[in-house]
Amino acid sequence: MPFLDKIQLWADERPHDTAVVVGSSRLTWAGLRDAAAALPGQSTNTTVLAEPNSSQFIERYAAAVAGERRCAVLDPQWPAPMIEDVTARIRAAAVPATGKDELVDGDPSSTFLIGLTSGTTSVPKAFTRSRRSWQVSFDASIEFFGLSQDDRTLAPGPLSASLNLYALSECLYAGAAFHTLPTFDVGDAHAAISHDGITRLVLAPTILRLLSERGLAGDVDASGIRSIICAGSKLDARTLEAARRWAPHAAIYEYYGASELSFVSGTRLAAGQPLDASGTGIGSPFPGVDLGILDDAGRSLADGEHGNISVRSGMVSNGYLWGDDGQALRCLDGWFTVGDQGYLDRGTLHILGRRSDMIITSGKNVYPHEVELALASVPGIELAVAAGAPDDIRGQKVIAGVVPAYGAVTATQLRSGLDGLLARDKRPLQYFLLSELPMTDRGKVSRKVLLDWIKNHDPRAQPLA
Repeated sequence: MPFLDKIQLWADERPHDTAVVVGSSRLTWAGLRDAAAALPGQSTNTTVLAEPNSSQFIERYAAAVAGERRCAVLDPQWPAPMIEDVTARIRAAAVPATGKDELVDGDPSSTFLIGLTSGTTSVPKAFTRSRRSWQVSFDASIEFFGLSQDDRTLAPGPLSASLNLYALSECLYAGAAFHTLPTFDVGDAHAAISHDGITRLVLAPTILRLLSERGLAGDVDASGIRSIICAGSKLDARTLEAARRWAPHAAIYEYYGASELSFVSGTRLAAGQPLDASGTGIGSPFPGVDLGILDDAGRSLADGEHGNISVRSGMVSNGYLWGDDGQALRCLDGWFTVGDQGYLDRGTLHILGRRSDMIITSGKNVYPHEVELALASVPGIELAVAAGAPDDIRGQKVIAGVVPAYGAVTATQLRSGLDGLLARDKRPLQYFLLSELPMTDRGKVSRKVLLDWIKNHDPRAQPLA
């Protein structure tokens, strides 16, 4: 396991049905099986893939996890020195191959995937996953999302991103057609939805907003979409409203998970069902997941008490190949956590963010995540980033940078817009207008970069009066 035996089954039962579509390239189940089986073997038991989306990438990926082989998928957009460094580390841990493996699943307990995730250093941490962990994940997500063989899933982002790589693998396991694009393009995504009979979207909220708003403006028919799966950040009211109008028959799912933990919690919004867009809640425990809030000693906390979001499930990764700083994946008396903070309220998980991001201002704890969610709900705001800046009186003060959706914005508008959304002692004391989001070189929003811009009077962060 996780999906090669299934590919063999679908190739025998439905050889000419579509398995994968990448732009204009199409693979049937038999075509995918035969192409992957025909690829030459590698000298070691580990394959490193760092390339754009293509049908050839998917063939190589399937071949790379045959038997008890394992695969690492790197982002081809990373700087070349980082790709070289990570590749060298992975190859140093590989062992010589004993021969070419048949296109079948190996022992469930064996490692098949080396995943990369951000760390405290410039080199991503590497964790490993067993075949069994993804089979358990597939069974849970297929149940939760209602994936069936007549679905046609479009995940328009890069397959190097875990959200999209998992969606591909899940579809291969379920026997459902998977569609993606060589590179992301709004027009190409709309064309696939219109002409390929897409019934299911898997994407981040920012991409959903883009497709929805431009789809409405261009009269792109999305009435055939039955489900939309979002992850990566919480849905905001503007995105949900646009998606509801553009794809009126779709159930919208959002879930919380972590690379090392897999799925943790999720929620399903039926067509027309409202969303608490300014809140921190993100659903109930995922199928097969025991969810708890624990303190650092591993003691269970009561409803409403903040602590480590912790899980027990068969989906948890094996641990790290390198980069374990002791602050990432931890085991607390049989419960696993990556240090994300939150609380439970009558079965609903509320996420506050990483403890390392917490702002302590005048002795009070403020999580940037809840500030950002509240600001993103203020009319006229596209995105927000909050952080704690040094302050002689308070220790830290809450500051925020905002990207407006349209027109001009003032600090007074932001302050009044937060009425009823955020407690006064959690509100930013200073606002900055951002010309772009502060990002790391790996494309992630960074609060540290925002603070550096402010400290250095970078023109990309202008104080708001």
